[in-house]
Formats: sequence, structure tokens, C-alpha cells
Amino acid sequence: MEYRPFGQTGLQVSAIGFGCWEMGGGYGSIEESEVIGAIHRALDLGINCFDTAEGYGKGKSEALLAKALGDRRKDVIVVTKFGVGYENDRLKGRDSRRSMVHAAIDCSLKALNTDYVDVYLVHWPDRATPFDETMQALEEIVQQGKVRYVGLSNFAPDEIKTCMETRRVDVLQYSCNLFDRRMAKWIFPYALEQGIGVMTYGSLAYGLLSGAFTEETTFEENDWRRNGGWNMSLKLFMPEVFKRNVQAVNELKAIADRLGKKLPHLALNWVFSNPAVSVSLVGARRASEVEDNMGAVGWTLTDDVRTEIDQVFAEYEIDTAPNKWVEQIDF
Repeated sequence: MEYRPFGQTGLQVSAIGFGCWEMGGGYGSIEESEVIGAIHRALDLGINCFDTAEGYGKGKSEALLAKALGDRRKDVIVVTKFGVGYENDRLKGRDSRRSMVHAAIDCSLKALNTDYVDVYLVHWPDRATPFDETMQALEEIVQQGKVRYVGLSNFAPDEIKTCMETRRVDVLQYSCNLFDRRMAKWIFPYALEQGIGVMTYGSLAYGLLSGAFTEETTFEENDWRRNGGWNMSLKLFMPEVFKRNVQAVNELKAIADRLGKKLPHLALNWVFSNPAVSVSLVGARRASEVEDNMGAVGWTLTDDVRTEIDQVFAEYEIDTAPNKWVEQIDF
């Protein structure tokens, strides 16, 4: 495994991290015992960053992660997120008021069966609450020892800067993959300048870059991709673009094959080779998937291969960095 600095936190984080979104539901059916096995295998292979959120099943993902980590929790970096409210167990809006910060961290600590969280992120910007109120509350729970470092997920560039006026942002988290390069354009340069650690999610384009889909692929009723995906994923699974995207993926797979790599290796390496990226998150349902991802480390993409990849997207007229920000990133 490769390790790199997590911004200016002093933490060393694995280039590949374990994303726990699938464990909270919304990605179709999962087998709990297989997921626990995948986490154990990730630990054995040197993956030390696990990202979850209260919003992933109202703590379900956090609890399953805690069960899998057991007494190995002390050996890893646990990241969780808050700020998405609930009503009757369904996600409802955003809430980052001071009272929510304090209530949510206590819920997450209980679900995670831990005394502290290494990194605590605001999941989505709550624009109805002053950002200074949220950042002050985050500093309060740092001073209480409940959280080591804090950060933001899915905030617009100007919003990050506003938050930084009250309290330093230690970590940022955004979607980034070969199909979605907005953050490399709008966020990563600032993160590098400020020494902020960057986590990427959706590194395999929510499964699209796994190479497992065909033009006929359909999704289960409880899978968020069934209706085309959300704005934050650029709606990659909409019927009018899905077949085109799969065709492009097949050409990318041919490039990977020629390099003696699997498509996920190519896709992941492209993401975490960006100098701003500390860790690229990938979900896994079974140990074999974790093992497969390890082929992404230990080699470097050449400029010629990067150009060839870009030519595939140009051929299919896929816009990887549309100019709109808020309308495109929100769900």
C-alpha cells in the first residue's frame, strides 16, 4: 500500500480508502458477513482509512463498520459525516446548526462504538445556517476530544473560503473520477495551496468504471442509480447517456488491458495520482473486490496514456467538467 500525508493533520493515509456508503443501504442488496470480510481484508492489506456517515442508513453503516473493526479501530482513521436531517427514518434536508453538531457527534460515537472520530465532515452545506455557527461548533467538539480534525464535503469554492475565516478546514471530500473532473478544476488547486487533505468518493463512477456493466444492465428497486443517478454523479445512469457511457468504458478497458491492468486499476490510479488527492475511496461488498483494487498502486500513468484516455471521452463527446457549479453538485 502507498501512504501519503492527509493534508496538514499529521496523519498518514492509505492511497486507497474504504467507502462505506453501500453498507447503509441504497445500493441494492448486501450480505453483512461478506462486507465484514471485505473490511477485514482491507485492514490486512494496509487500508487504514474508512469513510462512513450518519446519513448512510441513519447510522446503519457506522454500526456495521464498528462491528467489523472491533479492537482494530485504534489502528485506523475513521471518517464520518453529519448534517443531513431525518423525518420518519427518511433523509430530509440539511441541518448544520450548533445543536445538530453536538447531537450528531454523540449519535455517531455511539454507533461507531468509539470515544473519538479522527475526521468529522459536514456532509452537505446547510445554507440556512451561518457557516461560522457550524465551524465554531465543530471547534467545540474538537476541544472536547470527540473529534480530531474537521472538514467539509460538497461545498462550493467560496463556501470553503468562508468557513476558513472561522476555523481551519483540515479535510475536503468530493466526487472525482474519469467521468467527473469538476473538482480537479474548481477545488483541488485551492486545497493544494492551503495544504488541505482531499478525499475522493465515487472514484469508480459509482460502479460504472468497474467494467461490470453492459448496455442492458438494470438496477434493483432500492438502488439510487435505477432512476439515472443524482446531480452530484452527473446523472451518469440516465437512459439517454448510460449506453454511451458503457461504450466509452469498454474502450477504457481496452487501454487497461494493453497495460496489463484491470479497468479499476486504471481508473483509481488516475484519481489518486492527482497531487491534491490524499485518498481515493472505493466501496467493496466482498474481500475479492478489495484484493482487485490493490492493482491500482505501485505504478504510474504516462502522459501518453492520459492523452489516450482523454481521446476516448472526446470521441464520445462526454463533458467531464461542465461549467455550472451549484446546479451540478447538489442532490
